[in-house]
Amino acid sequence: MKKSILFISIFSLVLAKAQIDPVKYPTFTNIEDALNSKKVVYSMSFREKGLFNLPPQITRLNSIFFLNIMGNKFEKMDQELFELKELEILNVNENSIKYIPDEIGQLTKLTTFSINLNSLTSVNPNVAKLQNLKAIHLDANNLNVFPEALMEIPTLEEINLQGNQISFIRDRLDQIKNLKFLNLSDNQINDLGNLSFPRNIKYLELQQNAITKLPENLYKSQHLEFLNVSDNHITEISSKVKGLKNIVSMNLAHNNLTDIPVEIKHLKNLKTLILIGNPIEKSKIEQLKTLLPEAQVYF
Repeated sequence: MKKSILFISIFSLVLAKAQIDPVKYPTFTNIEDALNSKKVVYSMSFREKGLFNLPPQITRLNSIFFLNIMGNKFEKMDQELFELKELEILNVNENSIKYIPDEIGQLTKLTTFSINLNSLTSVNPNVAKLQNLKAIHLDANNLNVFPEALMEIPTLEEINLQGNQISFIRDRLDQIKNLKFLNLSDNQINDLGNLSFPRNIKYLELQQNAITKLPENLYKSQHLEFLNVSDNHITEISSKVKGLKNIVSMNLAHNNLTDIPVEIKHLKNLKTLILIGNPIEKSKIEQLKTLLPEAQVYF
């Protein structure tokens, strides 16, 4: 079922990062062709090959920095994988992997790690050893807490945890100093307390949870540009919303809002405000349109 509901966020930063030059770094899809190549092999893809294991000979291709094994039948990450010390981009999406082994910490050059649509119930603490990691995708697994290991990787710029069962986030999130994109949509979050967000956060997706109140510290996020908290149970927006100086798009659809504070008029960069599915009187919507002449207000 998760495969049918998972979608790629329009704000995903990793798309640009994961592209490689197909001329300079041709991607091999057959192990024999790669082994017989007279050129150095940097990129391999075994996507949707029906594999249960990696070909053992892959360890001879120790220059690989891009490996795609998505859409196979892996139940574990093979030991051969951890001998590829030059790996920077690893995609193991759409398998049946149940755990991340301790050896993950050996892949110290990893910058992008995608393990969406697997069967993880936790994230190995050794992931914290990936101190060059910039993007991690853990969408549509079976995680019920925000992975502690990620708090120890200040280089992270993007975290995707959409479609898990997370209900709790420890108040150390702001330790991820470089985090710009965070997707926690479609989880089981109902109370964020007064969670502090990294100062560089730009894109925040919290839609499809059970949140009743946004944390006061969120309104201190001066670099935040896109906020999606639709499909929650939010009853009010604080007057401190004026602190979101750079907000461009705010999706508050399908909540329990009856009003929006007038302080929203201070958001000079706001272009899109979505209020569909809230019990707000039409007269208040007209007032909002007056307060925000440069924004499109959808109701």
